[in-house]
Amino acid sequence: MEANKRVEVGKGALFTLFLVTMIDMIGFGIVIPFLTYLVKHLSGDVPVSDIGIQVGILMMSYSLAQFLFSPIWGTLSDRIGRRPVLMVGLAGNTVFFTMFGLANTLTMAFVARFLAGASNGNIAVARAYIGDVSSPSQLASRMGLIGAAFGLGFTIGPFIGGELSNPAVRWDTFAGTIFDTHPYLLPCIAASVLSMFSLFLAVRYLPESLDVEAAKKATPSRSWGQVMKNSLSNSKAMLVNKNVGSIIWVTMLYTFGFTILHAVFILYTQMDTSNGGLGFSEADNGRIFAVIGLTGILVQGGLIGPLTRKFGSNKLLVTSTILTGSGLILTPYSEVEFAWVFMILVAGLISVGNGLFQPSSSTLLTQYAKEAKMELGLVMGGQESLGAFARILGPLLGGYVWTLTASGAYPWSYHTAFHLGGALLFISGLLALTLKHPKPLEEE
Repeated sequence: MEANKRVEVGKGALFTLFLVTMIDMIGFGIVIPFLTYLVKHLSGDVPVSDIGIQVGILMMSYSLAQFLFSPIWGTLSDRIGRRPVLMVGLAGNTVFFTMFGLANTLTMAFVARFLAGASNGNIAVARAYIGDVSSPSQLASRMGLIGAAFGLGFTIGPFIGGELSNPAVRWDTFAGTIFDTHPYLLPCIAASVLSMFSLFLAVRYLPESLDVEAAKKATPSRSWGQVMKNSLSNSKAMLVNKNVGSIIWVTMLYTFGFTILHAVFILYTQMDTSNGGLGFSEADNGRIFAVIGLTGILVQGGLIGPLTRKFGSNKLLVTSTILTGSGLILTPYSEVEFAWVFMILVAGLISVGNGLFQPSSSTLLTQYAKEAKMELGLVMGGQESLGAFARILGPLLGGYVWTLTASGAYPWSYHTAFHLGGALLFISGLLALTLKHPKPLEEE
């Protein structure tokens, strides 16, 4: 049997893969509601306008590690199988989530997030798994399943992060305990437990999607340095390939703009109302991101299949950039009196746009890769690495721009970073207009 021959899997395996992807997003999203507060807790009482760069650095540490290691995990999964690589990521999450919650310095927090990202190549490998086991007619809906896992993880992660933050202040049970000195440990422990549960399910119910013996013969063994060199070479080759390169550039620009939001959203919402902010707490921020996640679940879990059949992935991709970009630009214009109504409307634009973008871009990348006869694990690993590079630049640039402009006068004010993110998404949409429609793939 050939290494890339499609394997039939049941609903149990797809559900387990759904959980694996969801846990990965929980790990990424759980810090969003409290990250700004954590930086203030670890660095002392400093003005919000002065901590943007620290927030950006801590936010990008996870993505920095994924940029360095995702191609390695993707390439390794082409050789040894998807299943063991997915399990390594879950085991890493279990350990390093708790380590992050125990951090008592910014350096320790950075190291914990970096190690979590380094051990975790789950997103790229999960997409490759879907590509392995899906027929062309199943591809968009199943990529939508991964997208729904993104949405649910992005709902649960920030919600847990917000609701379980600072428990010693909110509940007497935790007063005088370790949760008093480590106010953000509880949500991290909750994430570790979820990751451990997902690992248990993967061990029992997730079959391998490749013929591992055939894959070993088809993919030669390489040293760590050879893998890195080969991954960089393949990333370059992917960018040179007209169709694959174009969709990756679209995704990178989108991710670049969107992750600016990750750094500056909480900086804006928790800022005092006298300075133009909303005065939100960790829990308030978690609930806003829960709205974003729930709407994304609706789009990616139920609507993406019918919408793709009606309009095609190319049109949905362009639409998604317009919706998300508009939401980013509008975010900092909320009035305190109508903050929740306005923020829910803005969150709706962002979540619908993001819900359309993720499965549409993954579907197009898979189709283009198959047309070019590229290995899916390698392509998804390279794409995730380049996406992680964008997730490095986004929070860093967002935090830096915030620090430079938050205390200034309009247009160089706290609005500036949001305008920049929206502009990058609109540029991504213009590039998406140039994408060719992929050739229909034959059923296997």
